[in-house]
Amino acid sequence: MGYTTTMWTGFGGALAAVAGALTGLLFVAVSVKGEALAASRSLTSRAGQTLVLFMTSVLIAVLLVAPQPRVALGAELLALAAVSGTVLFILDRRAGHATGPGVPRYVERFSPNTITAVLVGVAGLTLLLQAGGGLYWLIPAAVTSLGGGVVNAWLFLVRVTG
Repeated sequence: MGYTTTMWTGFGGALAAVAGALTGLLFVAVSVKGEALAASRSLTSRAGQTLVLFMTSVLIAVLLVAPQPRVALGAELLALAAVSGTVLFILDRRAGHATGPGVPRYVERFSPNTITAVLVGVAGLTLLLQAGGGLYWLIPAAVTSLGGGVVNAWLFLVRVTG
């Protein structure tokens, strides 16, 4: 079942609904606190990371519900992992490192940003190879993406004053 794309359209539809709703709420929150966010490069970058995390789930959903061959979906998931991972990495650097005295560097490496990109890439690769789990890797990828996005949104919104 992890390699049969037609079995995953229901998951894609549900994921699209949840991720789309969270993305819309993020836009509302950012518009309400827009001036305060615009004044801080760090907060703007964190808001961007949250948007990328939510949109990664939206794009996973779109790819899952589109009628296409297994090989095309696997390649698209690999491309999505590479692009989202790169953008998240750049935004994380712009926001500044989360590490400090007493905070180990591995905490930064195992953030939802990294985990989401890796899991989407693993899903694409194992789908192409038809070994190792295939699309089942998208479940933890979506949970990490959405959960990480919600936590990111909470953290940058409680830091915004004004």
